[in-house]
Amino acid sequence: MSRTDDDSWAITEGVGATALGVARGRVTETDSVWPVYADPYAHYFVEAAVAAGWSSPFGEDGERMRAMSAYIASRTKHFDDFFTTAGANGLDQAVILAAGLDTRAWRLPWISGTTVYELDQPKVLAFKQRVLTAHAARPATGYVAVPIDLRKDWPEALRHAGFDASTPTVWSAEGLLPYLSAADQDLLFERIDTLSAAGSRLDVEAFGPDFYSTEGLARRRERIERARGAARAAGRPELHDPSRLWYLEPRTNVAQWLAARDWEVTTIDAPDLMAHYQRPAPEDGEDPAPDTSFVEARKT
Repeated sequence: MSRTDDDSWAITEGVGATALGVARGRVTETDSVWPVYADPYAHYFVEAAVAAGWSSPFGEDGERMRAMSAYIASRTKHFDDFFTTAGANGLDQAVILAAGLDTRAWRLPWISGTTVYELDQPKVLAFKQRVLTAHAARPATGYVAVPIDLRKDWPEALRHAGFDASTPTVWSAEGLLPYLSAADQDLLFERIDTLSAAGSRLDVEAFGPDFYSTEGLARRRERIERARGAARAAGRPELHDPSRLWYLEPRTNVAQWLAARDWEVTTIDAPDLMAHYQRPAPEDGEDPAPDTSFVEARKT
């Protein structure tokens, strides 16, 4: 799948299929001996996708799957903790951007009166709702789906859904930025800043310069070619190059952008985050921790 300015996708297509890969990683962590979190709903999504003909190109094991699962476990737990901490500090309005198959509105403990808004492509949110409804899953708090492309006028759609810009908000942008152009990324943060009252909190999975570099891209493509060969030899589905879905161009440093606009910022790099949750990348693997940082910010 090649990207265009007005492309869209279902859950098994292009960018949408990446959410299934994340759900598969969450299944792995949930089924582990000592999981750092439990996401029983991830099983439902994978089962529904498999019934529709989808299968993981990584198989059930292997170095790449282990490395991806360790990273997803750490990232998921990090955002879980971010939301529960924000709730403990009284924030009762949450916005999850590019929600994918996230189930925090169903599985986290929310303070009374919280409303969680989820934004993503219409077909992705429809798949999620259909699967959860089939399993009689009920949100643990107020939940509002806002089906919209984040390159469109999502602030207007969010307000129309009941969002109150005068109330401090807790925001997350997880697994999102490479799928936006540099200009759309800037616009995203400008809109978040405009919609955020003092006291709002934001957590972003930001991507470092090596992630977008020619050298970093070449290393990833070399590894993906080897993984493709292994997938073919094992009779698994074709493994697609995820970089074809990314906008590989220089872009704004998220932490610096926020700090310049009266946000108090802290960051932690992926290797440190994975060590913190005791989910380091496999020592014998060729896939190190991704060149990402997790940027937490509070608007003063």
